[in-house]
Amino acid sequence: MQTQDTGDNEPSDNLQEPDAAQQAKVEPIRRLRDIKAIKILIKDNPRNAALFTLGINTPLMPNELLHLKVHQVRNLTPGGLVTIGDDRTERAKTIPVNRISVLAIQALLETDTYGDDDFLFKSQRGNLVVPSLHRLITKWCKSIGLVGNFGSHTLRKTWGFHQNHSFGVEVSRLTKIFNHSSQKQTRDYLCIEEPEETDIFLNEL
Repeated sequence: MQTQDTGDNEPSDNLQEPDAAQQAKVEPIRRLRDIKAIKILIKDNPRNAALFTLGINTPLMPNELLHLKVHQVRNLTPGGLVTIGDDRTERAKTIPVNRISVLAIQALLETDTYGDDDFLFKSQRGNLVVPSLHRLITKWCKSIGLVGNFGSHTLRKTWGFHQNHSFGVEVSRLTKIFNHSSQKQTRDYLCIEEPEETDIFLNEL
């Protein structure tokens, strides 16, 4: 039987968030069946289930995700908006939240008494921190047999990868959402292969 890892025992004060070079190497979860397997693995832990669900359904940076306060999400309905500060541009940004994320948040809030100014993702030390999130994700991926480099940026990379791969969203739109300088940067970040240009020569008129 799998034991639930809350991440609260992580000696977070002694760990550092992965640097930009390490973040660039972190991979998305490419297969939908692996996403489903992780959801099954953590389904009995409402905090972790909400954390994973919201993380792979939004383009939030790890630090933005972990600094969400209850008052920002308590009364959300599907399609409702969350406004957060952008860590890189220091400007506010607003994102819609989908139905599955709203349901996961509601399930989490029903497990305890939350004040409006509480962090949504609590730990024994206050709020969950990025190094602990990194540890949780690597553990979940390892537990279902995934081989690769996974970490805190895996969540938003998974969102971006499947927007393109599963839903057909153009890379140009994702480049704008991620505030990248070029489509190549977005492709590299999301581990999306460049399309074969030779394919266009086979089109018949």
